[in-house]
Amino acid sequence: MRRRLVTTYVLLLCLVLLALEIPLAVSLTGRETERVLSDRVADATRFASLAVPAVRSGELASLLDELGRYHELYGIGAIFVDLDQRPWIGFGGDHTVPAHAELAVRGALAGRTISTPGMLWPWETRPLVVAVPVNDGGAVLGAIVTVSPTRDNRGAVTVAWLELGVLGLVAVAVCVLAAFWLAGWVLRPVTRLDAVTHEITAGDGGARVHPGVGPPELRRLSAGFNEMADAVAESLERQRSFVAHASHQLRNPLTVLRLRVESLGMYLDDDDAREDHRFALEETDRFAGMLDGLLSLARAERGRHDTETVDAVAVTLNRERAWRPLTELRGITLRVTVPERPRPIDAVATALDQVLDALIDNALKFTPGGGRVEVTVASRDGGVEVTVCDTGPGMTEEQCRRATERFWRAPGAQNVDGAGLGLPIVTVLVEASGGRLTLSPAATGGLEARIWWRPSTLPADVSA
Repeated sequence: MRRRLVTTYVLLLCLVLLALEIPLAVSLTGRETERVLSDRVADATRFASLAVPAVRSGELASLLDELGRYHELYGIGAIFVDLDQRPWIGFGGDHTVPAHAELAVRGALAGRTISTPGMLWPWETRPLVVAVPVNDGGAVLGAIVTVSPTRDNRGAVTVAWLELGVLGLVAVAVCVLAAFWLAGWVLRPVTRLDAVTHEITAGDGGARVHPGVGPPELRRLSAGFNEMADAVAESLERQRSFVAHASHQLRNPLTVLRLRVESLGMYLDDDDAREDHRFALEETDRFAGMLDGLLSLARAERGRHDTETVDAVAVTLNRERAWRPLTELRGITLRVTVPERPRPIDAVATALDQVLDALIDNALKFTPGGGRVEVTVASRDGGVEVTVCDTGPGMTEEQCRRATERFWRAPGAQNVDGAGLGLPIVTVLVEASGGRLTLSPAATGGLEARIWWRPSTLPADVSA
């Protein structure tokens, strides 16, 4: 955008310079031509007055001598042409009139003062020809023709044009510098607005625009943007606080309710009543899991997070040991493939632990007995990628795109325990750590979750 503004400014200046300098150049050329022409007309007129008595008496010697001295002194050819268009000159050379001067001679013999060319343009190479009639009481006796070289005059015009061009280039250079400064001053708030917008999008809710920069209109825009960002941040914080407080406050009554419902089981003898009692306990457990998920999500979304360096290999092996008993109980194979050397990454505290727990738990829910869950750690794209793949029913591409929405569940998973908050929590934790989550159908028919983490150059904390 800065380039477009500068180009616009420079283009406007060039148009203004052309509108000013072209008429000025023409005016300078015309002024030089008029100056030279007036001198030559005055000289030719003087010679015409001397030619009248010489022609009457038939004694042209004195006139030719005068013309010769004029040529020797100024280097300007002066010719007397009689009515038969015979040239008489007072200096050496053939007695001919230049071809381009014939029209001027005929015009002078017709009683008019003629000059050619009309303007001494720098590219004009012909000499300046001035023809003045020799009049005697209204009768034309001949014509005086002067042939002036114009090299010096054209040189003066060229120098004047070059000076105009240099001044124009200097003006353009100054305009370019001023345009860059002006465009930078005008666009600085816009550039900062764009940067702050990306910072807020990346998760820095405290990023703001300095309002005291740029034109008044953009200063008001910056102030309005800051007010809008404050209002949005405050609204989001209130929303998160409400979710966290509501979840926390509901947790205790729910625990008491579950204990009371559970204690009712000893008084039930009917099989249908026991089934309803079991269903009520499962619903309270599901409700408790939903509240725990809301609490985790609210904590994960609260502002920026400090990251720490952990070893992805050590954390993955630790989670394998934690989930191994459950996978053996369900008859599911848990296969973990990790490199021999540590793979340090930067992540929010316990983010990798929670992400692996959520993904492995999700995989175990949908993988039938005899199935397989594979966890792989490898270096990829300049970072560390952790992959969790299962042999369950999987999801379609469209379902994979919607799986990170809160409370969304696949149509075939409505009867499976869960609240639809696991993958949204994983997404928030991964993005807060500067990584990315990719869900796609696996080649084995299940779901493949790939989490890319930023690598760390610091030693990893392998205490996990």
